[in-house]
Amino acid sequence: MKYISTRSSAKEFNFSEVFIKGLSDDGGLYVPKSLKKYSTEELLELKNLNYNELSTEIINLFSADFISRKELSSLIKKSYSTFREKDVVKISNLGELKLLELFHGPTLAFKDIAMQFIGNLYEYYLSKNDRKINIIVATSGDTGAAAIDAIKGKSNLNIFVLHPNNKISSVQRKIMTTVEEKNVFNIAIDGNFDDCQNIVKQMFSDLEFSKSINMSGVNSINWARIIAQAVYYFYSYFKLDKETISFSVPTGNFGDVFAGYLAKKMGLPIDKLIVATNENDILHRAISKGDYVSKEVRETISPSMDIQLASNFERLIYYINNSDSEITADIMKKIKQNSYQIEKNNLEMIQKDFLSESCNEKETLDIIKKNYEENNMILDPHTAVGVGAANKLSFNDCVVLSTAHPCKFPDATNNAINTHEKLPEELQHVLYKEENFKVLKNNTEEVKNFVKSKV
Repeated sequence: MKYISTRSSAKEFNFSEVFIKGLSDDGGLYVPKSLKKYSTEELLELKNLNYNELSTEIINLFSADFISRKELSSLIKKSYSTFREKDVVKISNLGELKLLELFHGPTLAFKDIAMQFIGNLYEYYLSKNDRKINIIVATSGDTGAAAIDAIKGKSNLNIFVLHPNNKISSVQRKIMTTVEEKNVFNIAIDGNFDDCQNIVKQMFSDLEFSKSINMSGVNSINWARIIAQAVYYFYSYFKLDKETISFSVPTGNFGDVFAGYLAKKMGLPIDKLIVATNENDILHRAISKGDYVSKEVRETISPSMDIQLASNFERLIYYINNSDSEITADIMKKIKQNSYQIEKNNLEMIQKDFLSESCNEKETLDIIKKNYEENNMILDPHTAVGVGAANKLSFNDCVVLSTAHPCKFPDATNNAINTHEKLPEELQHVLYKEENFKVLKNNTEEVKNFVKSKV
């Protein structure tokens, strides 16, 4: 399979370039030049595969030029061997809704599903190539912890994680900052997640710098994460055995819900993908009325969604504009100028696949309280937003992606129901260990200098 940039179709790339670079030199995101679309009969052949087998089948479509099917299967088995669920994810009932529990990995968030795979994929790559790679990643809470767990202690790899200072939960932060391995560097930026993300993008765009340190990225823009996340959409469909299926997805950077869109483009009979946002509702405004103008980021109890510029939205823009990279590049200039309004015909195309809703802070707390009282289940605030969006849209027969374990957000659940879930025994130590992170200004050059001092 060959890949191109959303902003230029002139040059083709193979999977190894897409995986290692993460972001194209022109600032665009990588997408496949063509996609496999499963027929109904072909989907039936996948129905009885277990999670590891299904992952091998789907990921192999995108990476066959990089890793053999046999080696991929072994790598996937290794990646998911530490998960608390035998089949990686779990489907549970929440009244009429279904919850797809994605938080059974080592750092208790859906990001583990892609990150454990990616960590082992880096190791595989480096075993074949005599290189050292420096991974730079921005996190709104969970990505950094998952990436650190997947990369820590691996030879020829360093990881630098930027998080917004004092704007993620203390448990999210401690899972990252108590790691002792020497190849892990935590950086707290005096700003919000969008600031962290902008710094990482600017570092990628500085080709002299990024090439000098062999820079790579594992944010949700990395195509390897998208394909790993697409698997659980297929898995849910097969397990629930429905003719069609809809999903409500707590959404920040648009990566997780784009993985669902990819699954639909590959032939999975998904009806609607509900984009569920908190008060930072740019994606809700965009999908419901075409307004993609960012506002000031508000700090909420669902910090992984405290984002105003959703990087993966660029891939959707590319597809709804008939895979035209020139139009996409022009639109991205408008987005940079904060002046993009989605045209009516494009909005109608988006609304064929997507719905959206947002929940404010009070609504989120009320959802946590209501579901605890009615179903004796504690929801993390991100999952609660997913449930709230499905309820507002009266989508009762729907799968809500449960993206994080509630124990990571004790302040939110204490506020809602005066109790919280405890961290699993194997993570209790993070509450008491010494933290190690560097606070830096919201300044790209300062971050670059810090990275150079460590590599």
